[in-house]
Amino acid sequence: MGDDVSGAGPLKEARLTILNQDGFHARPCSVFVHMASRFKSEIWVRRDDVEVNAKSLLGVMMLAAEAGAELIVRAEGPDEDEAIEALSKLAEEKFGTE
Repeated sequence: MGDDVSGAGPLKEARLTILNQDGFHARPCSVFVHMASRFKSEIWVRRDDVEVNAKSLLGVMMLAAEAGAELIVRAEGPDEDEAIEALSKLAEEKFGTE
């Protein structure tokens, strides 16, 4: 979790694992989007072949990530490092929902 998988590119990426027993349902999605929206950077989240804007609640909910699912979070912008770190920590803390 939170490991840099981006290599030397300009984008920052991290792999997150959904630890919540009930998966990435409405409440954790809302917490995730709220956190992502605090940053100026553009942030995307991907599951398999679907990538959505991390600041879009409907988009994030479309990922329908169950417990144990892996998501890739990418950020690009002035506070990309802080965004990736905060979202990684949020996932590790089960989005404060358990």
